Amino acid sequence: MKAVLASHNKKKMAEMRAILSELGVELLSQADVGVDIEPEETGTTFEENARIKAEAIMQATGLPAIADDSGLVVDALNGEPGVYSARYGGEGLDDTGRWQLLLKNMKGTENRACRFVSVICCAFPDGSQLMTRGECHGVVAEGPRGEGGFGYDPVFWLPEKGKSMAELSPEEKNSISHRGNALRVFKEELEKKLNGTDQ
Repeated sequence: MKAVLASHNKKKMAEMRAILSELGVELLSQADVGVDIEPEETGTTFEENARIKAEAIMQATGLPAIADDSGLVVDALNGEPGVYSARYGGEGLDDTGRWQLLLKNMKGTENRACRFVSVICCAFPDGSQLMTRGECHGVVAEGPRGEGGFGYDPVFWLPEKGKSMAELSPEEKNSISHRGNALRVFKEELEKKLNGTDQ
């Protein structure tokens, strides 16, 4: 099966391609199919935004489209940055600027519990959809650690590993991450659909 990823994020593409290739899914980028669309994420939940992106790319390409909407949910900040994780602090900030703002907003906060959430939606040309959700729990670190990953990974501390998400190898990250967890369930559901056993 060929599917298009509704994202321009190369690191997200690499993570998702690595996991989905085991299923025989050839994941194409928007550039591969000559489409350059950035659907407006008007949803208030990860599920709504994933659906908006997947449907827009599926309609533009006529191919199954897979979208991931993910973000960091911090308990002490009432769930922020949440669905606005990629836009936290406004358009002028890069990944580093966003996690620096997060650390500033968390200064002096004792409850540092947080979780990464990933919702994956695949929209098929026949109108059917698959949607799965994965989470990874941790705490907001006091400062950045590690050079790997992207987004908030340097300040996402995993107590059971004694490392930040940015200190994990890609294989380690995929085995425990929110996206890895969502993709494993997605893979099972997709396998059922492709084999016609999803009834």
